[in-house]
Amino acid sequence: MKINALNTLLLALIILIASACKTTDNKLLSETPEQKNERMDWWRDGRFGLFIHWGLYAVPAGEWNGKTEYGEWIRHTAEIPLETYDQFVSQFNPTEFDADEWVKMAKDAGMKYIVITSKHHDGFSIFDSHVSDFDIMATPFKRDILKELAEACQREGIRLCFYHSIMDWHHPDYLPRRPWEQDRSTEGADFNRYVDYMKSQLTELCTNYGEAPHVLWFDGEWESTWTAERGIDLYKFIRKLKPNILINNRVGAARDGMAGLTKEGGFGGDFGTPEQEIPATGLPGVDWESCMTMNENWGYNKADKNFKSTKELIHNLADIASKGGNFLLNVGPTAEGTFPQESVDRLREIGDWMKLNGDAIYGTSASPFESLDWGRVTMKQMGEDTWLYLHIFKAPEDGLLTVNGVSNEPGGAQFLAYPKVELLPVHRSEDALVIQLPEELPDPVNTVVVLVLKGKPDIHLPPKVVAKHDIFIEKTYLNFKPAAPGTEIRYTLNGTSPTMESPLFTGPVLVENSVNISARLYRNGKPVSDTQRHKFVKVEPQTASELTVFAPGLQYFYFEGDWQKVPDFDTLTSIKKGMVTHFDRSAKNEKGEKYGFEYRGFIKIPQDEVYSFFTSSDDGSKLWINNQLVVDNDGLHGMKEKSGVVPLQAGYHEILVRYFNGAGGNDLKVEWESALLPKQAIPESALFYVPAK
Repeated sequence: MKINALNTLLLALIILIASACKTTDNKLLSETPEQKNERMDWWRDGRFGLFIHWGLYAVPAGEWNGKTEYGEWIRHTAEIPLETYDQFVSQFNPTEFDADEWVKMAKDAGMKYIVITSKHHDGFSIFDSHVSDFDIMATPFKRDILKELAEACQREGIRLCFYHSIMDWHHPDYLPRRPWEQDRSTEGADFNRYVDYMKSQLTELCTNYGEAPHVLWFDGEWESTWTAERGIDLYKFIRKLKPNILINNRVGAARDGMAGLTKEGGFGGDFGTPEQEIPATGLPGVDWESCMTMNENWGYNKADKNFKSTKELIHNLADIASKGGNFLLNVGPTAEGTFPQESVDRLREIGDWMKLNGDAIYGTSASPFESLDWGRVTMKQMGEDTWLYLHIFKAPEDGLLTVNGVSNEPGGAQFLAYPKVELLPVHRSEDALVIQLPEELPDPVNTVVVLVLKGKPDIHLPPKVVAKHDIFIEKTYLNFKPAAPGTEIRYTLNGTSPTMESPLFTGPVLVENSVNISARLYRNGKPVSDTQRHKFVKVEPQTASELTVFAPGLQYFYFEGDWQKVPDFDTLTSIKKGMVTHFDRSAKNEKGEKYGFEYRGFIKIPQDEVYSFFTSSDDGSKLWINNQLVVDNDGLHGMKEKSGVVPLQAGYHEILVRYFNGAGGNDLKVEWESALLPKQAIPESALFYVPAK
């Protein structure tokens, strides 16, 4: 077996690296901003990359036992025994694979880097690993895919990066086992030994492929065996092997579910990784990359034809760039080694757009504006001037493209893709620059207009109201975020636009009745921002119930089923029921999959106030207070938090929580918060039920 040939040598190299000078550790985690910027510059400039999920799971192509909903998780979700899954090794022979063709498709699409699965959760490696027999050399193909891709990327000037799973369903030392692997013993398994094996493979990846990998993109870090300490250790280990490499935040153990960013206080590597979603607003000072599928699956599924349109993908690219992020767009190749035709078509069409408009993506910074009705904005500093790239998703009906809050003098505007067309007329209207568009835009998907501003950006957003909620019971105080130096905030409470004669904001504003507050920034007597409007409503709290007989805890009802959304448990028959002191799920099945809970009872509210309720769940959850849906966190997803608010009178109020879990991680947290109550788990002392007579 080849694992014995170089295993000793690789492990010796690991020990040598681990025993290197201790001061190196500190340097790796305390580099200066300038040093980190130097490492990150190429990645920030690139903005657009190709994700490739490819491995043995391409052989069944998403189908097992008549079901066609599977992807790269097929071994787990279809509960395929190890010895059965291993038979795919002899069937994996991608004779149509052409590294140059793959790289050229990525390059022609305007992508600057490729991230490919060197090893996914199933443990199979698509490279020649000398510490494993479960790799590409055990297949009929017997060619190192990563080597061929590395050489092709080097020729084309594309940076090659590797996705490597921390989780490994195949290795005998990886723990835990899958919940359904009841007959696969853990006797003798040693997770530390598995980590040594993983480091051996990572050493191979960091030393055998020339300049690659430029990024190590980890995943599968959420199981309890992987800790924050292990994540930091692995980060240091990789950076010692390849000092300039980038490493994502999934090397640690503090990712905030599919939102992909690192929880406060956790170790976040070099960048965050939102999955299948785009952050709602920009994230100043944070590097992040949204990874998304073209259809529903990461790995190849021959039945999955639900592909996003090219228009949606281009809009996603512009949206992500406008918020300062990167877009990592996935393709799942077939077992033969080709891209699905739908993916090929979309890559080509995106490339057509990028050839004309790539300057509006590459090397841009986040938009200085929060939201625009007509599209998105990216920005660059060009010498002494500022260039705004205006991405028009939907042209204004009046043909006037308004950009509010710009004090700079305009230096001209024109279509990026059609520079020979005459300059577009620009005029000022108070704080705004207004561009006159032609009746028809040259690109119905995303026409980009370059607006040149003279000098550094002098742009102001409208004042932001600071308030916990937009409803209140008796009274509330409204505040504004501090104005930019040299500006002042003028406001009204009746919805009219502020003028210089309107009240000057100097401190919190007491509000005892419903108001429509409007605010605007002024400088030297002239408006420099658009008007911000917000409605605050005085409400009556919901009346508490009069309970005379009650007991601590909640009633629970347990169900089993395979659901996509929170079901109506009223129409189903529970398998178990009983009482719990809180939102306890210990009654779930041993697999921890395909089950649901309903919790019923009352929550004791300490004082009249507006309350926020939160559920964090994997998968879906919903929360009702007094039969009113307050939190809707439904659907199949990773750990995700949603919240809602409700005004409540002191006393007892009916609470109902429903939760279900499909497969994978499973957890549920229920929390509350008010002006006098910090966000926290709802305590057992606040939960009650009415005993049956």
